[in-house]
Amino acid sequence: MAIKKGGNEVSEYEQARQEKIAKNQQLLQQLQLDAQQTGIGAKSRSKPPPTAGQKRKRAADRVKKEEADAGPRRTSARLQGIVADSEVARQKNEADAEASREQERVRRQRVSDDINLVDAVVSGRTWNKAGNWLSAVGPANPGERTFSISARDNDDGEDSTHAPADEELQEVRERMSRMQLWEGAEPNRIKITPERIYSLAFHPTPDKAVVFAGDKLGNLGLFDASQTSPETVKHEADDADEDGDVGDDLDPAISTFKLHTRTISAFHFAPHDPNALYTASYDSSIRHLDLTAGQATEAYAPADRGADAAISGVEISPTDPHLLHFTTLDGAFGLHDLRTPAHETTHHLQLSEKKIGGFTLHPLQPHLLATASLDRTLKVWDLRTLTTSRSKKTASPTLLGEHTSKLSVSHAAFNSAGQIATTSYDDTIKIHTVPPTNPTTTTTTSSDDENPPDLPPQTLIPHNNQTGRWVTILRAQWQAHPPTPKLQRFVIGNMNRFVDVYTADGRQLAQLGGEGVTAVPAVARMHDSQEWVAGGTASGKCCLWM
Repeated sequence: MAIKKGGNEVSEYEQARQEKIAKNQQLLQQLQLDAQQTGIGAKSRSKPPPTAGQKRKRAADRVKKEEADAGPRRTSARLQGIVADSEVARQKNEADAEASREQERVRRQRVSDDINLVDAVVSGRTWNKAGNWLSAVGPANPGERTFSISARDNDDGEDSTHAPADEELQEVRERMSRMQLWEGAEPNRIKITPERIYSLAFHPTPDKAVVFAGDKLGNLGLFDASQTSPETVKHEADDADEDGDVGDDLDPAISTFKLHTRTISAFHFAPHDPNALYTASYDSSIRHLDLTAGQATEAYAPADRGADAAISGVEISPTDPHLLHFTTLDGAFGLHDLRTPAHETTHHLQLSEKKIGGFTLHPLQPHLLATASLDRTLKVWDLRTLTTSRSKKTASPTLLGEHTSKLSVSHAAFNSAGQIATTSYDDTIKIHTVPPTNPTTTTTTSSDDENPPDLPPQTLIPHNNQTGRWVTILRAQWQAHPPTPKLQRFVIGNMNRFVDVYTADGRQLAQLGGEGVTAVPAVARMHDSQEWVAGGTASGKCCLWM
């Protein structure tokens, strides 16, 4: 006899078979429960204890998950019974969008409170006040060298307009070409910041190489190259880890601190106090970091915490320790007296209609200011009209001269001899010489002149500056105090994954690289007085040549 079930006929035999299967499953489950309660059941295999590297990876995954969960959760409109394309659905979408915008606004808003480095640690060791840290152009072809020590002026195709290389120049070339990557660890293991590096510098001390880096999310990283060697670290790790898994323990000790909510675009060590570091950020603020006390305070910021006035550069006058100079991405230039409240400025002037990407002061004549702008110009200003006319709100600096490039000028940097190096997207590095000015009186040229004097470059160096979207803009940076003042030199990243070193007359001294350099060291700096060169990459890693 067949029984109908759900519209289908089921035989008595099939029905009995299914009932027997169900009873057997229930009996098996009961037996398993009884066995576990009496302690004779099968035990699950225990997992081996995680290694140090796995622990760090899991901790990092938890941090990422917490960051991902920090915002409002998306909810399903279907499960809430909201009909698509209805008024209720539209209101829900608008509310979700507004919540997302508010979350982003809060995340990017600057923090005005003082920051203690002990509380601002992102990764690495905590801050140690005892002084652990302070005691022709074509497309990029990674790995392909464009310079070697065998090259000679006027011999192998170099510009014949330059004077022949003298003995001193050749000695510097040979010495710098022998520089090697820091032997303590490969560059891939020197991850100094979590995100892309935008700013980089050495601490001024000549005793040891201490590298500082600022990244895209406002983190400041510190790396001390005098730390314990990897062999010692490995030996200690072997004692602590019986499994011998020490791959991740070979990473050098690095500390990273959260000082800003947005990109650290530049920082500057005060000329009068090497333990005072000023960091400029796109969150519209400049912070003073006291390296001795491990405390970061707000040195300058707009009165409105919600103001969007991203700062692109910062510098302290070498003749006035209280005078802070800065520029913004909207083309403004500002002066701030550090003895006044953080939101007050002595002057705030619009020097360009487009962003000022970088500026510097003349080291010996700090009243001279060089600015580089997206409007394709290099401009040199005399600030003495500002410092002598504080009571006049309409006072403006004197424009001494300018030069227009084919494309935007990324940066302008003075050296100690008064020369300016500019980096431009027209794939050139230009060296300009500023005519001497009277130290006591200003010139008659004003910023209102329609045709200011031109400042043509004395030297033009072809260089691939096409960084694209994911590599930080290349900038030529001079050595502040070269051992031989007549041999001025600067460094700049190379898209073939090198760092190039040039003299002021365009002769190349070295091209630093190595097998461990797997990314473009776009942000390059040289120590103020030592032959140490550092480069920062888009992944937050540091290459160090010594």
